[in-house]
Amino acid sequence: MSKVIETAKAALEERLGDGFDGSVKFEIADEGALIIDQDGVREGSGEADCTLSADAETFEAILDGELNPTTAFMSGKLSVDGDMGTAMRLGSLLG
Repeated sequence: MSKVIETAKAALEERLGDGFDGSVKFEIADEGALIIDQDGVREGSGEADCTLSADAETFEAILDGELNPTTAFMSGKLSVDGDMGTAMRLGSLLG
């Protein structure tokens, strides 16, 4: 597991606690992917209701609270594929 994925996993676990009602895949360019669902956060790729894609710098800024997820999306730094409602629910937990 890359250091970026490891750090992102820990930050998401801290913020989300027992899991998330839905499924989201975070694809971090050149690093890997994380899945968030009712079981928690884990490294890996697979099917999800929504896929969020960005570079490592953008994900780190979102997780550190320096960048609002909606702002990242509107500025083109974060792309969303799939269920926008699921992405917005997760964004409200992270933002």
